[in-house]
Amino acid sequence: MEKHLNLTLHVWRQKNAQAEGAFAEYPARHISTEMSFLEMLDVVNEELIRKGEDPIAFDHDCREGICGTCGCVVKGRPHGPKERTTSCQLHMRSFEDGDHITIEPWRAEAFPVIKDLIVDRGAFDRIIAAGGFITAPTGTPQDANALPVPKQNADLAMDAAACIGCGACVAACPNASAMLFVSAKVSQLGLLPQGQPERYTRVRDMVARMDAEGFGSCTNHGECEAVCPKGITMENIARMNRDFIKASLLYRPEVAAGGAG
Repeated sequence: MEKHLNLTLHVWRQKNAQAEGAFAEYPARHISTEMSFLEMLDVVNEELIRKGEDPIAFDHDCREGICGTCGCVVKGRPHGPKERTTSCQLHMRSFEDGDHITIEPWRAEAFPVIKDLIVDRGAFDRIIAAGGFITAPTGTPQDANALPVPKQNADLAMDAAACIGCGACVAACPNASAMLFVSAKVSQLGLLPQGQPERYTRVRDMVARMDAEGFGSCTNHGECEAVCPKGITMENIARMNRDFIKASLLYRPEVAAGGAG
């Protein structure tokens, strides 16, 4: 039997990046437990619009947990209380009648607030762009098994490629580090034969871009792995660090210039 909840929302409202923000309280009445979290926000926004008030701005797109667009901190946890679940796939049955729910945006200097719960995650796009392209020789079509890939590497690469770039790892990290995200993107190519030609220049350039964007350093707190909706593990960070050390040795200025190493 379908159940309904009466809730009190404490939502961060901020007109733009320059404006001062503050929490505002809104009732959410007769909310079906079968609704998703974003559908609940839709209902609240419909009521605000009817009253002539500004609706709550929040990011969303696919609402299927695969695009990484949605993202807000719900009751102190990125994406909410349910493990391995994005905000759009979080259902209201995860809450209790009478709950007070605090909703706020990702908190990171590299993710400036655009409005309310929406932040600018363009820094992630610039990190990806810094990784460049892979070398892809053209010619006649190759047989499917022309490039053998060990199953263990294929599985690890697929696990890393599951990262949707939502930014929950940054929001959860006390240092606002992007290491889990960057390491996943580095690993998904670095583990495969196709990613080998640019393997070390890629990790060097992506880490440099990450630092330039203002993300913090990783101090192995582990919150990133705990809140990742796709279960990306910190093993990727260790792998990226190993590759980065090799890249730093391979591409020292004196080595590149042919000097003594």
